[in-house]
Amino acid sequence: MDMENFIFGSFQYEYELFKQKRKTLSLTIRPDLKIILKCPIDASAERVEIFLRRKWFWLEKQLSFFKKYQRKTYKKEYVSGESFLYLGRQYRLLVKKSEENRVALTRGKIIIYSQNNVYDGGYNKKLLDGWYHVKMENIFTERISAVAVNFGYKQQSALIIKKMDKRWGSFLKSNKIILNPKLICASKDCIDYVVTHELCHSKYKNHDKKFFDLLEKKYPNWQKTKEKLEMMGCLI
Repeated sequence: MDMENFIFGSFQYEYELFKQKRKTLSLTIRPDLKIILKCPIDASAERVEIFLRRKWFWLEKQLSFFKKYQRKTYKKEYVSGESFLYLGRQYRLLVKKSEENRVALTRGKIIIYSQNNVYDGGYNKKLLDGWYHVKMENIFTERISAVAVNFGYKQQSALIIKKMDKRWGSFLKSNKIILNPKLICASKDCIDYVVTHELCHSKYKNHDKKFFDLLEKKYPNWQKTKEKLEMMGCLI
């Protein structure tokens, strides 16, 4: 991945350039306003420039859309009425007074049963974070086990959950897979893609032709799932 600049008239854009084993060019704008351009490994600078000029109007339109969306976002207060992502779906939060602390998922809602004041956002966050963490451990372990079968591995990789700014996952030589906790917001097919990607690194360290050939074999049409994940822009 390289950082590049595109200048068109009075406009200037910085974008991430990914050269991959592919035939076409694609442009993606993420909700955080990051511009991602994917192109064939042998694509010339001139071809990329022409493509960006052709996409200029669409690029501005998408950036404007996400800028409006960003202005509407606000810091979570962890009170009834807010929405939270879980496994690719939006759920409305409902906080209820209760004699015991617990969190339940039912009928399109995440319900926090709290012994404390229902408007205590800090306390509600603590309960919800604990619920998310249990779900991460269970679901991530389940998906690692399921994907490992596709590789024919007898020994399952150990799971590490760790916050990362720019990665969804990572593979360690000690046969451990690190997964970003934000992945719990994504659908299971996205989680499976990330796990497959990392398990491919158990055989090939670099993103070379052999790596992508193996990735395509283990997860056909992985590019669509990757773009779906990149567009999600979820936050817990």
